[in-house]
Amino acid sequence: MADRPQVVIRTYGPARAWVVGAVLAIVAALSGYLLFEYGRASAGYDRLAAMGDEGRLKKQIRERDDSIRTLRREAASLEAYRAGQTEERAEVARTIGELQAEVARQAQELAFYKGIVVADANEAEIKIQQLRVSAGSAERRFVVRLTLVQADRPDNVVSGNVVMSLDGLRGKAPVTLKLAALTGGADAELPFSFRYFENLNPEIVIPNDFQPERLNVEIRSSRRGVSPVTQTLLWTVETG
Repeated sequence: MADRPQVVIRTYGPARAWVVGAVLAIVAALSGYLLFEYGRASAGYDRLAAMGDEGRLKKQIRERDDSIRTLRREAASLEAYRAGQTEERAEVARTIGELQAEVARQAQELAFYKGIVVADANEAEIKIQQLRVSAGSAERRFVVRLTLVQADRPDNVVSGNVVMSLDGLRGKAPVTLKLAALTGGADAELPFSFRYFENLNPEIVIPNDFQPERLNVEIRSSRRGVSPVTQTLLWTVETG
């Protein structure tokens, strides 16, 4: 009788193989992590200290960002304040200019009326009807336009001399220039002789380093006992 072949029966479990593989993978990963932590600890790395440093750094970053936002708000407020200050200064400068112009006009009117009152009080025979300054034939040249009339009835011819001077500043020092200095020595006084009225239009030259402020005019009659007539004009040049 021939031998019969032996049959071997083996049990195959694929699920168990997967489980075993997963367990081995987890063990390998855990072992690798433990080795990594061991290496960092051996090198002096402290995880808790690192987490503390990270927290402190994040806090510093937040504080820095808050400071930056605060500084930006303050810079915007400062810029707005500066803009407001500039507008206020410009408005104050305009107001001061207007007030100075008004004061100069009122002072000129006061000087004019004061000259009239003084002339009447001294019973002067001559009065100043017009006194103004206009531009001359060249730069720094000006024409003083002066009109004299008799204060009373023009029964007789009146005569005398006109004396002029100009007050101002040379640098910061107050200086008074007489007519001779303003006409290059040509005229120290201006003679007049009239019955009804007379126009005097001397041309004066102002030095470059001199800043005029007031024009002084004095009318001296040749008749005895007659007080001089004086008038002061704030330096203003008419145009047109």
